[in-house]
Amino acid sequence: MRLSVKYLLWAALLPAAAFAQFPDGPGKAEFVKVCTGCHELERSAAMHQDRDGWKTTVEKMLALGAKGSDQEIAATIDYLARTFPAEEMPKLNVNTATQIEFESRFTLKRSEAAAIIKYREKNGPFKSIDDFKKIPGIDAARIIAKKDRITF
Repeated sequence: MRLSVKYLLWAALLPAAAFAQFPDGPGKAEFVKVCTGCHELERSAAMHQDRDGWKTTVEKMLALGAKGSDQEIAATIDYLARTFPAEEMPKLNVNTATQIEFESRFTLKRSEAAAIIKYREKNGPFKSIDDFKKIPGIDAARIIAKKDRITF
């Protein structure tokens, strides 16, 4: 399959454009290098997590094929934790939250976040933190530990 010159030029410029829209700081270049191999950088900017959440997310991406040296990975995690911290996020309304919001805010697996959405669709809105203990297939302790970050 032959690629057009226009496409190749666009593909070459895309990382530069994405690079420019993120705050400067240590780890930015490593973040762009590691993350653009698999998805658009804007996807990262949509998530805000604590350091452990970002570490888990980056480890998941590495398992899916992302590439980087140990030093690049550490710099990427540092940059993400500093640039997109969980503390700056407003409380998450668990009755309107999307699957990706559950994944990122509570460092859940995709299947766990999907189980929460499915449970909510079947049983109606959550009324208390204890409702999460009723959901099969999730580690409710992760959500309960961050109960100060949610609202109903």
